[in-house]
Amino acid sequence: MEDTKDSKVKRFCSKNILIILGFSSVLAVIALIAVGLTQNKPLPENFKYGIVLDAGSSHTNLYIYKWPAEKENDTGVVQQLQECQVKGPGISKYAQKTNEIGTYLAECMEMSTELIPTSKQHATPVYLGATAGMRLLRMESEQSADRVLDAVSRSLSNYPFDFQGAKIITGQEEGAYGWITINYLLGRFTQEKQGWLNLISRDRQKQETFGALDLGGASTQITFVPLNSTIEAPENSLQFRLYGEDYTVYTNSFLCYGKDQALWQKLAKDIQVSSGGTLMDPCFHPGFTKVVNVSELYGTPCTKRFKKKLPFDQFQIQGTGDYEQCQQSILELFNSSYCPYSHCAFNGIFLPPLHGSFGAFSAFYFVMDFFKKMAKDSVSSQEKMTELLRKFCSKPWAEVKTSHPTVKEKYLNEYCFSGAYILTLLLQGYNFTGSSWDQIQFMGKIDGSNAGWTLGYMLNLTNMIPAEQPLSPPLPHSTYVSLMVIFSLILVAVAITGLFLYSRPSSVWKEAV
Repeated sequence: MEDTKDSKVKRFCSKNILIILGFSSVLAVIALIAVGLTQNKPLPENFKYGIVLDAGSSHTNLYIYKWPAEKENDTGVVQQLQECQVKGPGISKYAQKTNEIGTYLAECMEMSTELIPTSKQHATPVYLGATAGMRLLRMESEQSADRVLDAVSRSLSNYPFDFQGAKIITGQEEGAYGWITINYLLGRFTQEKQGWLNLISRDRQKQETFGALDLGGASTQITFVPLNSTIEAPENSLQFRLYGEDYTVYTNSFLCYGKDQALWQKLAKDIQVSSGGTLMDPCFHPGFTKVVNVSELYGTPCTKRFKKKLPFDQFQIQGTGDYEQCQQSILELFNSSYCPYSHCAFNGIFLPPLHGSFGAFSAFYFVMDFFKKMAKDSVSSQEKMTELLRKFCSKPWAEVKTSHPTVKEKYLNEYCFSGAYILTLLLQGYNFTGSSWDQIQFMGKIDGSNAGWTLGYMLNLTNMIPAEQPLSPPLPHSTYVSLMVIFSLILVAVAITGLFLYSRPSSVWKEAV
């Protein structure tokens, strides 16, 4: 009797101990999951900010960038928060009125103080980079350029940010920073992931970068990584080590070949052979007229090679609207008669064979976007674009104004020239062909950030692009948490099954038999 009672007590204790152990296992697993989720939960985002002013030849734009502080060395984390276009011309036009620069910059800078949290302003860097307009001013008068930059620096130093200086960037820098921007935003500096294979092997494939095509008012830049081609001109070669990869980049900036200065060059060339004070110009619509001051025409270093004494102080442009004649006139700006290298663009400048896809931005994008909207996206080929321009240029000016009432006339009247110039520059200047036309992607913004040199400029100056790939966990946070949950659930299932089998072994075996 006592033996039976003892065995019942033992069975009771044994069963309860197993239950206690089972519950303890379940609680331990739940605690494991909770600790894993809590410990690996991303911290609240601590943002940093940066401001870059793009002081171009025709206008100044201010860009505010934002990024999470704990991820600043990751690719693609810096995003554009806001853009502000400064009202007025480029800063080079203030050479004789530097006292107005403070007022000129005030509206966009005040907007920045309202947008960026006060606690972050003292650590927010501000950079101003001046491009081809100021390069031209410096060619005319270094003292004038210095006065403008000094006035800009005094003005920007008055705001509660960390002003880092105002400088004129070189054409080579402008091209390189534009190339960095678009490839950073497109994620081309990261290596292609092979999913779960990363757990086994670290060998990952380097992604091919995009080339960069930039067109401003006073200069144009082309930058890309050539394929197995020696860069024969050392001044066109740049070496980068970004995120653990080496890049040999070709870049060149053509000063005076931005669309505004190219038009001045064309007018200065054509007025030499015009009759009287009238220039019959095929790059403007029939019925369009405009009076141009000769002093303004020769007021830029870009037209000096065409300068001659004219018997009038003003002349009138009268549009004739002929695309073929317009293109022929533009072609005369490009000297392709000599090339001291194996391959050239124009004016004896080395250009290796084009390779890969290209992102075309700034004026390339704005002009092509106008035609794309007008043609309802039918500019997918060079032939379609040529036909579209032929029809557009021949339209009477009155009809063009009626068809595009929302477009400012100062832009609208130049679209015929600008479209013809872009086609000529890309095809005859840079050696694109009809078959390689679809390798060009006209880019305005990439994931909400403007394509252009400003982001690359800030990334470089803030050292946010490391030479070596930053260390990262072997698994992303989400994958890590998912695996923790899966393995924990498996452990729970095993514990419950074991508990069940241990507590009712006879019934299980009987059912099995």
